Amino acid sequence: MSDPLPDSALDRIFRTARSFNHYTDRPVGEDQLHAIWELMKWGPTSANQLPARLVWCVSDEAKAKLAAACSDTNQAKVRAAPVSVIIGMDVDFHETLPELFPHVDAKAWFDGNTELRTASAARNSTLQGAYFIIAARALGLDTGPMSGFDQGAVDKAFFADQPSVRSNFISTLGYGDPATLHERLPRPGFGRFNTIA
Repeated sequence: MSDPLPDSALDRIFRTARSFNHYTDRPVGEDQLHAIWELMKWGPTSANQLPARLVWCVSDEAKAKLAAACSDTNQAKVRAAPVSVIIGMDVDFHETLPELFPHVDAKAWFDGNTELRTASAARNSTLQGAYFIIAARALGLDTGPMSGFDQGAVDKAFFADQPSVRSNFISTLGYGDPATLHERLPRPGFGRFNTIA
């Protein structure tokens, strides 16, 4: 893995990619949702925890249910997007570690320590949410990640039968409408937010 990706790939994933609030009418198929997962699942998490639990809201009913738990500014975005995704996190992720990280008894690291599991689930499911965005962009799709929602209401509506799962953030997904974009916001150079020690 020594050769860098070409500029066209780096542009699509990072430099020219944008977050979208509005999408075209072009549909997103279930096969594309599977393809996103099949890429993002390979992104590294600590001890291969994979705590993210995704709910892909495709039906109008599911999107309306999610929108009802969103802030006023996000409700229309969630309803209108081809797909809206809940990136959740399973605080009991450690139960799958014997399968996902079998060469060490990693489950024992987390047994009886809810505080540690919650912090680790939040950190690593956020990582997986970033992999979701990168995978979607790599496959030619656009996203609109957001955090303006009532976490308790989302958890009650979508994870009531999974008490160890909590929502982390949500995102829309589709083919972004470039006509609706605002001017790109600035990003600082290396020297401002970085320190080499």
